Amino acid sequence: MAIELAKREILPHSNQFKQFWKENGPFKYALTSSQFPPVLLEPEEWIFSDDIQVILKELMQFDKLKMKFARAPFNPENKSILRPENLSSWKINNFPEEWNACICDIFVPHGHLTRAVFEGIKMPEEKIDPKMVETTFFQCLENSMDQLGYQLLKPQGSSKYAAITTYLSEWEEDEQDAGLL
Repeated sequence: MAIELAKREILPHSNQFKQFWKENGPFKYALTSSQFPPVLLEPEEWIFSDDIQVILKELMQFDKLKMKFARAPFNPENKSILRPENLSSWKINNFPEEWNACICDIFVPHGHLTRAVFEGIKMPEEKIDPKMVETTFFQCLENSMDQLGYQLLKPQGSSKYAAITTYLSEWEEDEQDAGLL
């Protein structure tokens, strides 16, 4: 079984994107920043892969920072300590500092996960193992990319590959308006 890798590439112009896509793709997923300055990416940088979890881990630098899902060092039942109601008893160790300023429904600063991550799991939080938390977190993160300031292109309908046509046509139109084409 081959290990799926992500490809990172700086593509400042639509024609460069098209050329890269033609030579290296097509890919199931493509991710870039929708804000400036970008967070966890270089300006005009894209991450491509056929596996969404691989893209998200690459973005977070999950392996490089040796992140792992662990029980948070507190008891959520202890009401004598003031903490947000929606905080879960799980966190991501070595969480990216750059995301501490982000507002997201599934985590708070320093990688503490919220109960929103566990809404779809039908078992008590204390019986959930780290692998299940990881899988569920990345499913939730995929759905939160807009909220975090990223553009995630993924398959639409019955397509096997990221829906890039609309994005590319808007990008080309912007470049034409700016006199770059």
